[in-house]
Amino acid sequence: MAILIDGSTKVLCQGITGSAGAFHTKGCLDYGTSMVGGVTPGKGGQQDANGLPIFDTVADAVDATGATASMLFVPPAFAADGILEAATAGVEVICAITEGIPVADMVRTREILDRDHPGVVLIGPNCPGVITPGKRVAGEGPEATFEGGCKIGIMPGYIHTHRADAASGKAVGIVSRSGTLTYEAVWQCSDRGIGQSTCVGIGGDPVKGMNFIDCLERFEADPETDEVVMIGEIGGTDEVDAGRWAAQHMTKPVVGFIAGRTAPKGKRMGHAGAIIGGADDTADAKISALREAGLEVSDSPAGLGHAMAIALGLGAEAT
Repeated sequence: MAILIDGSTKVLCQGITGSAGAFHTKGCLDYGTSMVGGVTPGKGGQQDANGLPIFDTVADAVDATGATASMLFVPPAFAADGILEAATAGVEVICAITEGIPVADMVRTREILDRDHPGVVLIGPNCPGVITPGKRVAGEGPEATFEGGCKIGIMPGYIHTHRADAASGKAVGIVSRSGTLTYEAVWQCSDRGIGQSTCVGIGGDPVKGMNFIDCLERFEADPETDEVVMIGEIGGTDEVDAGRWAAQHMTKPVVGFIAGRTAPKGKRMGHAGAIIGGADDTADAKISALREAGLEVSDSPAGLGHAMAIALGLGAEAT
């Protein structure tokens, strides 16, 4: 099993005719994702380079294809409206990959989603997306082919491992504010024979959709997730809140990592939400809080694989 998406999920790309949308639509198709069409206003009735139908509106696309998920590459100025259009059309999972959406737009969007579309799951914005790995059927590395999985976003699919292909027979769920650190954790898992159930990049903006607790709840309920990896960074209180929630509600081990130990106070570090506003949202403060909650916290991203293997009881041979 998995959370949020699986091999049966039908996916649209909003902004499919833009360079990023076109490139990553092909990447998702090549991975085996059921991409069923795209949306670009004014280009309805055409096809993209992959032969997928293009629609003028998300509502038209959903009616014609039955899509339940969307991958959004709409430019920042129009992305919030694109999220709301997808929600209004009945899309259940919206992955907003777009970076640079104005915070005021996201505050308005969250208010409307929470009020009018409480069942819609928004991932992002400013995120790599979400992937439920498929089973490898042929090839190695970037040339490998997969089936039964779903990749919505920009992550390199070939580094992910389905539980059935993992030497350990174990699978972890990964949730992260950082795209690059998500890939690092995945690679270390796969290199140690540990599969992944679902990997969710929740994004680094201060106002976003899913948070850590939303993912932890789903991973806890998923029988095919044996452990959870939570990767956070400076800024905000989400990681500490999630650690305290995990201490009370999680039966599965949770391994954490917090980026930004050397970040200076008051200086934004990459992500819009990665800024230290006080003593409680520094990396050291978050690490201490997570350890007090009973989580295993790696001091370095290079140690994530080791921490995961130990938490799963795989011993030194897997580290």
